[in-house]
Amino acid sequence: MDDKLWQFVDANGELMSKSYGLPRMTGRVLAWLLVCDPPEQTAAELAEALDASKGAISGATGMLVRSRLVDRLHIRGERADRFRFRPGAWEEQLRDPGLEQSRAVIAMGLDALAGEPAQRRTRLEEIDTFYEWWESRVLSLVDEFQEYKRSKLKRRDDD
Repeated sequence: MDDKLWQFVDANGELMSKSYGLPRMTGRVLAWLLVCDPPEQTAAELAEALDASKGAISGATGMLVRSRLVDRLHIRGERADRFRFRPGAWEEQLRDPGLEQSRAVIAMGLDALAGEPAQRRTRLEEIDTFYEWWESRVLSLVDEFQEYKRSKLKRRDDD
């Protein structure tokens, strides 16, 4: 991997670590899967490219698969799984599949505090209000993003 590419991969590892509390290697694997050729990589290829242990790659890919940013591919006739950046992953992140479950848990907390003073319920109500607003906006935001992406890609193709 050339120096500029390594700087990008390493910078993404740092960003994910400092901004999101993720292990540095998780950010590095994500960055590499955004730029590698071929776009599907085995764990061994990831370990070699990133000069990392099998355990570090396993932990990073597991986290990225669970977060739905990366797909684990089973290719018929191959023993090793391959990993790739999940097409449409950013749009899926906007939809936040955990939102419904989060609101259900918050509803449990609000129910448990039903007889308590309003001040005690305020923090949960604030979160629930945000989630309610977010749910009402997210579908239109995804539609807006898809239209923006289509127009941007069209302009790029026209150039």
